[in-house]
Amino acid sequence: MPQTVITLSTRGQGLYEFTEQAADFVRAASSGAGEGLLTVFVRHTSCSLLIQENADPDVKTDLNAFFRRLVPPSSDPSMRWIVHTTEGPDDMPAHIKTALTQVSVGIPVTRGRMALGTWQGIYLFEHRDRPHRRDIVLHLSA
Repeated sequence: MPQTVITLSTRGQGLYEFTEQAADFVRAASSGAGEGLLTVFVRHTSCSLLIQENADPDVKTDLNAFFRRLVPPSSDPSMRWIVHTTEGPDDMPAHIKTALTQVSVGIPVTRGRMALGTWQGIYLFEHRDRPHRRDIVLHLSA
Protein backbone atom coordinates (compact mmCIF):
# COMPACT_ATOMS: atom_id res chain seq x y z
CA MET A 1 0.00 0.00 0.00
CA PRO A 2 1.83 3.12 -1.24
CA GLN A 3 2.22 6.14 0.97
CA THR A 4 3.99 9.47 0.67
CA VAL A 5 4.22 12.80 2.48
CA ILE A 6 3.90 16.11 0.68
CA THR A 7 4.83 19.38 2.35
CA LEU A 8 2.99 22.61 1.60
CA SER A 9 4.32 26.03 2.54
CA THR A 10 1.60 28.46 3.56
CA ARG A 11 1.71 32.24 3.68
CA GLY A 12 -0.89 32.60 6.43
CA GLN A 13 -4.60 31.94 6.70
CA GLY A 14 -6.26 30.65 3.57
CA LEU A 15 -6.97 27.71 1.30
CA TYR A 16 -4.09 26.05 -0.55
CA GLU A 17 -5.04 23.63 -3.30
CA PHE A 18 -2.96 20.48 -3.77
CA THR A 19 -5.25 18.41 -6.02
CA GLU A 20 -2.58 17.93 -8.70
CA GLN A 21 0.03 16.64 -6.26
CA ALA A 22 -2.50 14.09 -4.96
CA ALA A 23 -3.51 13.12 -8.52
CA ASP A 24 0.16 12.61 -9.46
CA PHE A 25 0.63 10.32 -6.45
CA VAL A 26 -2.48 8.28 -7.30
CA ARG A 27 -1.42 7.90 -10.95
CA ALA A 28 2.05 6.73 -9.99
CA ALA A 29 0.91 4.48 -7.14
CA SER A 30 -1.98 2.78 -8.94
CA SER A 31 -0.35 2.40 -12.38
CA GLY A 32 -3.54 3.94 -13.76
CA ALA A 33 -5.62 0.80 -13.51
CA GLY A 34 -6.83 0.31 -9.97
CA GLU A 35 -9.71 0.93 -7.65
CA GLY A 36 -9.12 1.89 -4.07
CA LEU A 37 -9.25 4.62 -1.50
CA LEU A 38 -6.94 7.58 -1.10
CA THR A 39 -6.67 8.70 2.49
CA VAL A 40 -5.40 12.25 2.95
CA PHE A 41 -4.28 13.22 6.46
CA VAL A 42 -2.71 16.46 7.72
CA ARG A 43 -0.35 16.07 10.70
CA HIS A 44 -1.12 19.35 12.47
CA THR A 45 -3.72 20.71 14.93
CA SER A 46 -4.11 24.25 13.59
CA CYS A 47 -4.98 23.56 9.95
CA SER A 48 -7.42 21.21 8.26
CA LEU A 49 -8.49 19.68 4.96
CA LEU A 50 -11.40 20.48 2.67
CA ILE A 51 -12.77 19.17 -0.58
CA GLN A 52 -14.28 22.26 -2.13
CA GLU A 53 -15.08 24.00 -5.41
CA ASN A 54 -11.96 25.00 -7.32
CA ALA A 55 -13.51 26.89 -10.24
CA ASP A 56 -14.50 30.25 -8.73
CA PRO A 57 -11.95 31.98 -6.43
CA ASP A 58 -14.84 33.78 -4.70
CA VAL A 59 -15.62 30.49 -2.92
CA LYS A 60 -12.24 30.63 -1.17
CA THR A 61 -12.76 34.30 -0.32
CA ASP A 62 -16.19 33.62 1.18
CA LEU A 63 -15.04 30.57 3.17
CA ASN A 64 -12.13 32.54 4.64
CA ALA A 65 -14.45 35.43 5.56
CA PHE A 66 -17.02 33.08 7.12
CA PHE A 67 -14.47 31.33 9.34
CA ARG A 68 -12.90 34.66 10.39
CA ARG A 69 -16.35 35.85 11.47
CA LEU A 70 -17.29 32.54 13.09
CA VAL A 71 -14.07 32.27 15.12
CA PRO A 72 -12.26 35.63 15.49
CA PRO A 73 -8.81 35.96 17.10
CA SER A 74 -8.63 35.61 20.88
CA SER A 75 -7.83 39.35 21.04
CA ASP A 76 -11.42 40.06 19.91
CA PRO A 77 -13.64 41.06 22.89
CA SER A 78 -16.10 38.28 22.06
CA MET A 79 -13.35 35.70 22.66
CA ARG A 80 -12.36 36.75 26.21
CA TRP A 81 -13.34 33.31 27.48
CA ILE A 82 -10.33 31.66 25.74
CA VAL A 83 -7.64 30.43 28.15
CA HIS A 84 -5.00 29.07 25.72
CA THR A 85 -3.29 32.25 24.47
CA THR A 86 0.41 31.37 24.94
CA GLU A 87 1.05 30.93 21.20
CA GLY A 88 -0.72 34.11 20.07
CA PRO A 89 -4.24 35.34 19.40
CA ASP A 90 -4.66 33.15 16.30
CA ASP A 91 -3.66 29.83 17.91
CA MET A 92 -6.72 28.72 19.90
CA PRO A 93 -9.09 30.00 17.18
CA ALA A 94 -7.06 27.86 14.75
CA HIS A 95 -7.63 24.80 16.95
CA ILE A 96 -11.37 25.55 17.05
CA LYS A 97 -11.54 25.91 13.25
CA THR A 98 -9.72 22.59 12.88
CA ALA A 99 -12.20 20.94 15.27
CA LEU A 100 -15.07 22.25 13.11
CA THR A 101 -13.59 20.87 9.91
CA GLN A 102 -11.44 17.73 9.47
CA VAL A 103 -7.85 16.54 9.40
CA SER A 104 -8.51 13.48 7.25
CA VAL A 105 -10.54 12.83 4.09
CA GLY A 106 -11.10 9.69 2.07
CA ILE A 107 -11.40 9.88 -1.71
CA PRO A 108 -12.45 6.89 -3.83
CA VAL A 109 -10.09 5.94 -6.65
CA THR A 110 -11.65 4.58 -9.84
CA ARG A 111 -9.58 3.32 -12.79
CA GLY A 112 -6.48 4.92 -11.32
CA ARG A 113 -8.00 8.39 -10.81
CA MET A 114 -9.52 10.19 -7.87
CA ALA A 115 -13.31 10.15 -8.18
CA LEU A 116 -13.65 13.89 -7.53
CA GLY A 117 -16.43 15.88 -9.13
CA THR A 118 -15.78 18.24 -12.02
CA TRP A 119 -15.24 21.34 -9.89
CA GLN A 120 -13.85 19.71 -6.73
CA GLY A 121 -10.35 20.30 -5.44
CA ILE A 122 -8.45 19.21 -2.34
CA TYR A 123 -7.33 22.03 -0.07
CA LEU A 124 -5.22 22.55 2.99
CA PHE A 125 -7.08 25.11 5.09
CA GLU A 126 -4.46 27.08 7.02
CA HIS A 127 -5.87 28.67 10.17
CA ARG A 128 -2.73 30.43 11.49
CA ASP A 129 -1.66 33.96 10.53
CA ARG A 130 2.03 33.35 9.96
CA PRO A 131 3.60 31.06 7.33
CA HIS A 132 3.96 27.36 8.13
CA ARG A 133 5.21 24.18 6.49
CA ARG A 134 2.44 21.57 6.64
CA ASP A 135 2.94 17.83 6.16
CA ILE A 136 0.18 15.91 4.43
CA VAL A 137 0.22 12.12 4.32
CA LEU A 138 -1.24 10.46 1.21
CA HIS A 139 -2.01 6.74 1.54
CA LEU A 140 -3.50 4.59 -1.22
CA SER A 141 -5.35 1.42 -0.25
CA ALA A 142 -6.33 -1.00 -2.96
